[in-house]
This record gives sequence, structure tokens and C-alpha cells, in this order.
Amino acid sequence: MGRGYYESGAAPGAGYRNGYRRHRLRTAEGAIEYGVPQVADRAETFVSRVRAGLAGRTAELEQLAVEMYARGLSTRDIEAAFRDASGASVLSRTAVSQVTERLWQEYEAFAGRDLSEFAVAYFFVDGVAERLHPGLPREAVLCAWGITEDGRKVLLHLAPGTKEDTASCTAFFEDLKRRGLADPLLAVTDGAPGLIRAVETCFPRALRQRCLVHRMRNLRSKAPESQWPEIALRARGCYEAASPALAAVLRDDFVAAYERDLPAVVQCFRDDFDACIAHLRFPLRHRRVVRTTNLLERLFLEERRRTKIIPHAFGERPVLKLMYAAVIRAADRWRGLTVGEFEQRQLRAIREELDRAHAERTRPAVRHIPSASPSKLSSKART
Repeated sequence: MGRGYYESGAAPGAGYRNGYRRHRLRTAEGAIEYGVPQVADRAETFVSRVRAGLAGRTAELEQLAVEMYARGLSTRDIEAAFRDASGASVLSRTAVSQVTERLWQEYEAFAGRDLSEFAVAYFFVDGVAERLHPGLPREAVLCAWGITEDGRKVLLHLAPGTKEDTASCTAFFEDLKRRGLADPLLAVTDGAPGLIRAVETCFPRALRQRCLVHRMRNLRSKAPESQWPEIALRARGCYEAASPALAAVLRDDFVAAYERDLPAVVQCFRDDFDACIAHLRFPLRHRRVVRTTNLLERLFLEERRRTKIIPHAFGERPVLKLMYAAVIRAADRWRGLTVGEFEQRQLRAIREELDRAHAERTRPAVRHIPSASPSKLSSKART
């Protein structure tokens, strides 16, 4: 009104207060009773800015609904949580679905962001089977994360891969490279053949580490139960040796001990052995972290715990939206890896060594064509 309380002298058409009307306003936080001033002698209709600010859902409430959904509550649970004292819902399931759609926008931004800022030293990739389409078998969703050269852990990508075949995994890695991801020093995978071939094709400079948790499971499936404790101890001692040279000695000892009686165990142990001990070339403090994909396994457990609550979220979009929400929030709690000055020098030396080896492998072969020997002149030869 432009005047203080009880101040008179209003210009014609400026309006004046004439008491209040009581109203009840439904807000996202519940019903609020308020009084609206009655304004007379005013050319324009009086509109309360305070009332407009209270009406509808607030940004804080919408964010709270998103967080509840991302941490495992179904839309039905969220609707029940937002009921007022009279039992009326202030946020329906339809409204929850609309609000949580912002997770898909966050996922799209995440899946398209620039990755050139991350100098990844250790790269981890694995897949989890999810039912992306109703009535069809479960399909693989590939997840990749890395540890940068300064020790930060970062979630890099999450995308459907149909299955862990070479074509799907190659497309997944090519998307990472298109967005600026350089070759890591070490790529850690399980034993899926398509995943292995794609890593070797897309990251030719990187060493490849076979996940030792998966490898030990393979060995156990082929070993007699009575001999498993001894076999596990010797295999683990080999995989976790102080150096690649010592690991080779222990490998030969393992083969000599079990080759005659347990050929299947020995064949599994020998298979892809160099990839099982690739982590031994890296700093000692990092080896325990980089020899398995355990962190991804824990992420998938967290994701499964939440998607189990919403078992009928069929469709690629709703499943990916929920997976992203669960995985990105779990990743926010990751602790970094210690990378001191000595480890940084080691990593630089390893990168230089891998770059030289790659340049040597890709150097074009130069064929040596022997020149024709000059003809010898003889006094007996006719001219």
C-alpha cells in the first residue's frame, strides 16, 4: 500500500485496508491458516505475494522426495510419508513420479559429460544383469569407474550393454574415449571374453588385470573341497607375491604340485596368468585395491537393495534412472587412494614404459631389400 499502519491521506485509487479474511491454504508441508487483507478503492486487484510463495510444492520438498526415492523408497512409500494430519496426501504417486524425473535429466548430463579432466591411472569395469524390458531376459548394464593419478575415485559411466559381448563393450569404451578419456595404466575386468577383447582393442597402451576374486571362484569350482584350503593358500601366495619374477617361480611350483592329480585346477590357474599378476608392477600400497573389482560389486549390491523395493520398474529409462540414483550416491561416499610423491614417480615411469612398448608394437615394419651385388669384371670376360 505504500503507507504505514493507521496512516491516512491516501490518494484516490491508491486503496486502503478494510479488515482481513481468514483462509486455509494447502501447501506441500501441510495446511496453513492465514489472513488476507481486504483492500478497497484500488484500481488493480490486490494479490498476496506471500500466499503465492507458500502455495504448491517447495523446492526443498521436491528434493526430499527425490532423495527418498533414490535411497530406496517406492512412490507408494513416499506418498504415505507426505500425508497431513487429516490423512490427505500432499504429494501423490503421480507427483512423485514427475518430481523424480529430474533423475533422468541428471543421468543424461552424467552420461554425456566431458572426461578429459580425469587422468585415470586405474580403470575398472563390470556389468550387472537387469530386466530392462518386460517379458525379456535380463540384460547387462555396464559400469565403469576409475582412480585418477592423484588418488581420486570417480564414477565414469553407466550404460546398457545388452550383454557383455565384444561389440557392446567396445561401443561402451568408444563412448568414453569420444568424451576425452585417455588410456589408463591398468584396466581391471572379470573373465568375460568380450570384455577382455574390447579392453585390449580400445586401450592398447594399458595393462590388463584379471579380477582375483573371480579367479579364485573359478579355481574353487574345480578343486576338491578337502584340498581347497591348501590350494587357495598357494594360489593366493602366488597372485600376491612381492614381484612378477617371484610369482613366476611360485607358479611353476604350483603346477608341479597339482598337475598330475588336478589337471583342471592347473589349467584354470595357468589361464591368463600374466593378467592375474599385472598388479605386481604397480606401487605396493595400491595393489590390494587394484587387483579386484570389489568396489563395483559393492555398488551393485547397494543398487540391487534399492531396485528390489521397486521390482516392476520395467523399461530402460526407469531402471537406468533408479540405478544411476543409487550408484552415484554410493560413489559420493568413496574414499580416495593415497598417492605420495614416490608413487607418482612410479606411475610416471610405468606410463613411459607402456608408451614405449606401444610405439614399438605399432611401428611399421621396414623390409630390408638387399641391394644387387656389383658385377665383377674379369679380364677373361668379353666386352
